[in-house]
Amino acid sequence: MHTTDDEAAALAGRLDHAQTGCRETPSIERDPAIGIAFDVDLAYRVQEELIGLRTARGESVVGVKLGFTSKAKMAQMGVSDVIVGRLTDAMTVANGGTVDLGKFIHPKAEPEVAYLLSRDVRLDDPNEDILDAVSAIAPAVEVIDSRYPDFAFTYADVVADNTSAAGYAIGEWSPLCDAADLDVTLRVGADSVHGSTAAILGDPAQALLALLDMCRRRRIPLEAGHVILAGAATAALPLTASTPDGTDVQCTVEGLGTVSFTAVGEAARR
Repeated sequence: MHTTDDEAAALAGRLDHAQTGCRETPSIERDPAIGIAFDVDLAYRVQEELIGLRTARGESVVGVKLGFTSKAKMAQMGVSDVIVGRLTDAMTVANGGTVDLGKFIHPKAEPEVAYLLSRDVRLDDPNEDILDAVSAIAPAVEVIDSRYPDFAFTYADVVADNTSAAGYAIGEWSPLCDAADLDVTLRVGADSVHGSTAAILGDPAQALLALLDMCRRRRIPLEAGHVILAGAATAALPLTASTPDGTDVQCTVEGLGTVSFTAVGEAARR
C-alpha cells in the first residue's frame, strides 16, 4: 500500500509530541490503528519528517549517529544493517557541563567514539573514501531516550524515532588515529561498565564504511563539520540523579581521553 506524505508526517508528529512532552507512545509497527504497512522505508521517511519538525523550530543538523553496530544487537533484532539517525545542535552537551534529566523519559548513557568530518562526503562518487574526509577523533557519551515504553521497539520503530537520539557530549578532539580495540570505561555515579571499541563492528572505522553505504542508500548528507557517533562500545547504563547535586557521568577511551557531564533533576519516568 502506498503511504502518503501526510501519513508519514502524522507519524512524525506523534513521535515529536512524545519527545517534546516527555511521554511514551506505543510501538507504531505494532499499532493496528495506523492502518498502513510500516516498514523501514517508511520509517526513514518518518525520521526525515521528524527532523524537519525540529529544524522548523530553529534546530540545526550537526551530525549523524549509528545504531546496531554491535553484532549481538543485530542478531537480537534479526537485521544485518546499521541504522542512522541525525544529531541536532539542541542535543549537544558541553564536556564538563550538566544535563537536565527532566527533558527525557527514561534516559540512558552509552560510551562512544566520535569522528569529525573536515569536508563534505561525496555520496555519489563510487571512489569516495570516507576516512579521507575525517580529520579528528574523540571520546563521547551519547544520551539515548526511546519514546517507546521500556525501550521496546521494532527495527522500523527505532529508525522512525531517530534511533533514540537524545543528547551527546564529546571530549577533546585528537588527530585521527587507529581506534581498533581500545579499552572503554563508562561510569554513571557508582555504576560502571567496561568494554572495547572492538564491539563497534570490530573496529569503529568499519562503522564509518557502513555509515557511508547507508547514507548513500537513504540519501542522508554527510557534511563538513558534522560529528559522527560511531556506535556504543558497551551496554548502556540508566541515567538518574542519585544525589541532590546530581550524578557524575564519565567515559574514558584508552588513548583518546575522557568526557564527562553531570546529570541533574529527574526524568519523566523513573
